[in-house]
Amino acid sequence: MESDTHVSPSMKKTLLIVNCILLSIGNCGCPLMMRLYFINGGKRIWLSSWLLTAGWPFILIVLIVTFYYCRATTGNFTAKVFNMKPRLIIASTVLGILTGADNYLYAYGVARLPVSTAALVIASQLVFTAGFAYLLVKQKFNSFSVNAVVLLSIGSGVLALHTNSDKPEGESKGEYVLGFIMTLGAAALFGFILPLMEMTYQKAKQVIDYPLVMEIQMVLCFSATLLCTVGMLINNDFNAISREARNFDLGERKYYLILVSTAMLSQFFILGAGGVIFCASSLLSGIILAVLLPVTEVLAVLFFQERFTAEKGVALVLSLWGFVSYFYGEIKHSQKTENCPTITELPLNQIIDK
Repeated sequence: MESDTHVSPSMKKTLLIVNCILLSIGNCGCPLMMRLYFINGGKRIWLSSWLLTAGWPFILIVLIVTFYYCRATTGNFTAKVFNMKPRLIIASTVLGILTGADNYLYAYGVARLPVSTAALVIASQLVFTAGFAYLLVKQKFNSFSVNAVVLLSIGSGVLALHTNSDKPEGESKGEYVLGFIMTLGAAALFGFILPLMEMTYQKAKQVIDYPLVMEIQMVLCFSATLLCTVGMLINNDFNAISREARNFDLGERKYYLILVSTAMLSQFFILGAGGVIFCASSLLSGIILAVLLPVTEVLAVLFFQERFTAEKGVALVLSLWGFVSYFYGEIKHSQKTENCPTITELPLNQIIDK
């Protein structure tokens, strides 16, 4: 039984645009901040994993502000801040545990690989997202969406051609290969999490509105943070933070600024991904992430002097082509839907003829 949604079409389009922006900022900014931490003396994998969801109180603040604003404007004093039922809390907790594991795999990869290499490996999540979306939520594909997936996947494959020259200086081949494998595992797991989140919305058995989506994201982040907190305690990361800050290449103040920035950018990413799934689909979320790959590549070149090769230029063209293909297909589908009346809209004589 699919859940009902309680958002008007115009509001949904606005939310989709806002969440696409949040997703873009978080997706491009977060890996740059994480890599900045590692190349300047940071070494804590569990700390980096923890930061990816530790900003969950930000969502709580947004929820409380939204609650009081709605109560003041509507005069509804019976509304509650939290509306999640136990079934949805359990599902969100499971998503959070999976996200915590994915965060560790991703942080390990970013610690070992250049941003450009890690980004191209992560872009392979689109293939996993498409496959799991088909299995879990019965995602329907048209020729345009299939074309987009193929083009974006080829773009990622083209970028993979230059990875041999990207091994950081002083890093062993074993560490590099392990980082590559861990990043690929992160891509596969994230490709599973996105459709699973969409299925959670569908099976919630309660009205899904955007505040409830934020509640789901908050519980998800809280659960992931707990998992990573256990890892930090075992690895003694909390006691090592002050020592690492004193020895950080860019200085103690910038060390803490990087940590806070990573946490906030990650929250933009998480809110954006959940919002895009709510407003559209997990497939669109995966496609946007793949399209942003060349942007991340360019930023890595600008900030970390990583080489911009011909392969990256080809990938940029293929990614933009795939992005245009997907949205052209969506526009055609919307026009077809609008021009095709339902049976209740047809005149009686046409219904009888049918």
